Formats: sequence, structure tokens, C-alpha cells
Amino acid sequence: MIEDKNPQRTSIAQLGEFGLIDHLTKNFEINQPSTLKGIGDDAAVLDFKDKKVVVSTDLLIEGVHFDLAYMPLKHLGYKAVVVNVSDICAMNAKPTQITVSVAVSNRFPLEALDELFAGITHAAREYNVDVIGGDTTSSQKGLIISITAIGEADEEEIVYRNGAKQTDLLVVTGDIGAAYMGLQVLEREKQVFQVNPNSQPDLDAYTYLIERQLKPEARKDVRTLLHVLEIKPTSMIDISDGLSSEIMHLCKQSKVGCNLYEDKLPIDPTFINVCEEFNIDSTTVAINGGEDYELLFTIAMEDFEKIKANPNFTIIGHMTQESEGIHLVTRANTKIALKARGWDALTQ
Repeated sequence: MIEDKNPQRTSIAQLGEFGLIDHLTKNFEINQPSTLKGIGDDAAVLDFKDKKVVVSTDLLIEGVHFDLAYMPLKHLGYKAVVVNVSDICAMNAKPTQITVSVAVSNRFPLEALDELFAGITHAAREYNVDVIGGDTTSSQKGLIISITAIGEADEEEIVYRNGAKQTDLLVVTGDIGAAYMGLQVLEREKQVFQVNPNSQPDLDAYTYLIERQLKPEARKDVRTLLHVLEIKPTSMIDISDGLSSEIMHLCKQSKVGCNLYEDKLPIDPTFINVCEEFNIDSTTVAINGGEDYELLFTIAMEDFEKIKANPNFTIIGHMTQESEGIHLVTRANTKIALKARGWDALTQ
């Protein structure tokens, strides 16, 4: 495939704000019965009848949350939706709608925004959420994306962070740490490119890790899986800032302690190999990395038999009395106080 050296570049100013909105939103479809009115009025209109509504908002800012040197705009649009849908899934709710707001500088042509919104449209279809509104404005600092996600659930289905009890089991979906190592690979290749722009990286060995960073997936399936198993978590959170940080959130909100077992951490073999390549301790990365968007939750001890052999879940620890503290139990059976070394946007 021959690269187009002179791609079309349409100035956003040619369309104006309303023309731009019409252009960017023309592919969004309405699929949710709770969406009475989407884009096109002063506000969207939703009807959830006897359902409870859950809402979450995230900002993604260029230079803080993403680097366009290696983040394709289509992937960025997809990821922006995923990180918000993940918050709804972490409430054990069904995502139904999103709003999308972007602030963009004049260095971005219309075609760049088309790529961004192609990713948003793909994610909206994949997760069956309606795009029902948002805002567009200019920015002097690059690209800023704000997405608000809305979901629904029966009141008895909703899971909060504050319900964990002593002796509850700590469970995680999927594997952890891969997204962080994918970021390390991309950052390394960026530095190589800056030194030698003619170098062509061979990333085949890192495909899984890079995909976990550039195109993560929210665990929309977990709500159904748990329902089939007849398990309702006692507390739940998504892993965005790192496993250790999320465990501490659950413990603080639930007023419990925790023992996390190093030998139970679910990590991918590729992840281990690349940690060795970078000379980084795999356990340190697994518990602090972040951006995995897996779900971390607690269940009552009596649900152990229901979940123990399920390949979607791994029991990685158990909750204790608050006075016992929060610890990592190493393979050598020593206890180390767990600290939150994961992502904190205000300290980056």
C-alpha cells in the first residue's frame, strides 16, 4: 500500500462550529430504547423508567494522557470511549449512552478529526452505546477529549467500592501489567526514531502489549458472566491507575485490610519476557502499571466454589481486618506493606 504523501487537509474553519458538528456526528446511530432524543437539541432526553442511572466522566489531554507520536487518532477515539465505559462496568451496570466533547487546535485538519471520530463511532457500535451530545471548541494546547458515560442498572445490581467484608476473596479479571509494558516499548521506539528517523521498528514480538496500551477493552462481559454464576460482588473497581492503588481504594472505602499474593497475580508470558528485556521486576509492574481496564472485585467466601475454576477470573487475595493493614505476600511468604505507586495525573 503506497502512502499518500499529500493527504487532503481541510481547514476546520471552513465548516464553522455547526457545520463541524453536523459532519462529525452524521454516522452516530440511536440504538438504546432509553434514548428519546440524542444530538440536535439543547439537551438529550433519556427515559430509564424504573432503572437507576450511573454517570462517569473522564478527560484525556494531549501530553498528559496520550502522545500522538505513537497513538493513532482512530485508536485514541476508541480508547477514549473504552476508559469511560469501563467505569460503568465497574458499577456492575450496563453502559447505554455517551457524550463526546473535544477541544482542538488549528494544527488539526478536518481529516484528523474524522479519524478520531471514526474510532469513537467504532467503539460506540462495539459497546452498543448511543452518542447523544457533547461540545466542540478550540484549544491552544493541543487536543483535549472529554467523554461522559451513562449507564443503567436495577438498584439491587449496582456494586460500590464500600461493600467489601473481612474474609471476602479478592478477584481480578484477565491479566495485568501488559498495558504499562506496551507503553514502555512505544516510548523506547519513539526515542530511537528521534535519534534515527529512518529506522523502522520491528514490533511483532510486542503486539499483545502494544494492543493493550493502544486499544484496550472494557470488560462489558463480566456483568453477564457473574449473573450466570449467580454471584454479586461485594465491592468493585476498574484497574485504571494500577492494581495497588485500586486495592487501597477498596480497602479505604470498605474499612478493611487486604493480603495480596504475589504468586497468584495473573500475568501474560509475553509480559514477563519484556520485563526481563527491560530489566524491570514483573511484580512491581503488575501491581503498579495501570491502564489495564480489567475489573477488580471482592466476593463472599461462600461463592468460592462458583468461581474457582472459571478462566475469566483469578483469586489473588483476601480481605482482612482493617487493623491488619494492606500487604503483598511475596513468593518467599514475607509480608510487604502495599503502597500506591500507580498513575496520579496531578504528580506527573
